[in-house]
Amino acid sequence: MASLDYYPVGRALAPACSISRQNRRCRLLTLFPSLVLPVVLGFGLAPVSAESATTGQIITVEASSAANAMTLGGTVVAYKQVMLTAQIPGRVDFIAGVEGDAFKADDILVAIDDDDLLAKRRAAIAQLNNAGSQIANAQVQYNREMISPQSRSITRSGGMGLPSMMDQMFTQPFAQMMPGDYGGDHYVDRQADLYRSGTQLTQAQNHRLTSQSHLDEIDAKLRDTRSFAPFTGVIVHKLVEQGDTVQPGQPLIEFADLTYLQVRVDVPVRLVSGLEKGMLVPVKIDVGNVRVDARVAQIFPTADAVRHTVIVKFDLPTNIPGGPGMYAEVMIPDVSTDVSNVPVIPDSAVLWRGSLPAIYVATADNRKELRLIRLGDYVSGNQVSVLSGLSVGDRIYVTPPADTSSDWSKRSK
Repeated sequence: MASLDYYPVGRALAPACSISRQNRRCRLLTLFPSLVLPVVLGFGLAPVSAESATTGQIITVEASSAANAMTLGGTVVAYKQVMLTAQIPGRVDFIAGVEGDAFKADDILVAIDDDDLLAKRRAAIAQLNNAGSQIANAQVQYNREMISPQSRSITRSGGMGLPSMMDQMFTQPFAQMMPGDYGGDHYVDRQADLYRSGTQLTQAQNHRLTSQSHLDEIDAKLRDTRSFAPFTGVIVHKLVEQGDTVQPGQPLIEFADLTYLQVRVDVPVRLVSGLEKGMLVPVKIDVGNVRVDARVAQIFPTADAVRHTVIVKFDLPTNIPGGPGMYAEVMIPDVSTDVSNVPVIPDSAVLWRGSLPAIYVATADNRKELRLIRLGDYVSGNQVSVLSGLSVGDRIYVTPPADTSSDWSKRSK
């Protein structure tokens, strides 16, 4: 057992055998040396001086100059998120997927029955074709009036055969020579005929524009029967099922791009002055208590008239756990208060006894003392401030083992 002198546990066990009240322990050591030796070898590697080991390393608490900050709760939201609603009444014929399914931009997500619109479109195409025929006819009539005026046509006069010829040869020429324009003005008649033919052509062209507009209106409604993905993303909430009857304005699908996330926070007006676009602030995500630095992305220009808060959005780094809807805490600097010096310790030194944070303090005689503290906010990285229970200059254990005992715990038994 001479080798046990190299381990503190071995030195403590040897004299203990001479104490009568611990004879049972001595008998156990004598009867089961093969069981005790591995235990001694396994736990006796901890040196006496805690300052020379990584586990149980002792540091001196220092102060850090930090501006006061307020922790505000917020919600993680997607950078881009839309609610697709029905634009026309009808029955849902197609839904592309369920929550979590990813789609590319311009993919069809929801389709509504369009049989009625397709029938109207065929009728509109027929009207458009009729308008084209009317334009062709009006154009022919106008060209004929330009080349062969109706005012000089034999067929325009009354009668037929010999009476018509007599009218052209004798009646019309003698009528033009009579006073009072008895036979009419052929120039005026020609201009009136041209104007009538041009009007018919214009009306036919306008009728075609009307038919084309009606067809475009139906095509627009047909496009409204399809809800397309506005960007690459995933379905986050499906609000209808295939076969449901929907009305205009009824929500169909909530679609979002989860590549980039933001934290939306309602910041009190007095704290907004401490923020500016592009600055970094500490954020704690509820999933796994992940701590990251978020960037101020947007500060809304107006405040809520009832709550007196301003909406601020913070950009989160990519590839963080979780998604929209998570709870997050953001540290907002309070520039209205003075900078104060507070004790700062590594978060690895904090032990949780239920919901109470505690640390192990090294006393003057190198004993461990468990002390309850009140934590503040994170200052930088893994450094957390201590509001009470610890003073600058105290010595603490950085990473105490979870099963470490202390004089305080012994007295409490």
